[in-house]
Amino acid sequence: MSTFPTRSFSGHMRQPSMSASAASSGQSPALVARVNEKKAELENLKELRDLSAAVASQMEALEGKLATLSDGTEAIALVLANWHNVLRAINMASAKLPKPSPEDTANPLPHTLVRIPTEHAPNLQAHADATEEER
Repeated sequence: MSTFPTRSFSGHMRQPSMSASAASSGQSPALVARVNEKKAELENLKELRDLSAAVASQMEALEGKLATLSDGTEAIALVLANWHNVLRAINMASAKLPKPSPEDTANPLPHTLVRIPTEHAPNLQAHADATEEER
């Protein structure tokens, strides 16, 4: 049987080198730098989340305004589509009116096409005034 010399390997093993601050905390400088990078990345991601939430809320507000605008546009389109009929009715009513005589040139007002009853006008005016005072 042969005997092998027994040597201690502890002197031949390489010990990791650490700085004084890293040695006291038990972490390597590369690991500390990586943790700091990740913290900075986390802060940036939190800021991005907050900004994204603000953009999303602005988009929702814009959606509501666009819906209102769309509804208003439809209402205007209906009114404009009806103007042809209104102008045609005015033209037909004007054609039935008698032509002004030469002695009516002193009164240049046109004939009344539509008569609106004014018997309720004082009540409506009082109601409008009361509503305006409440504001």
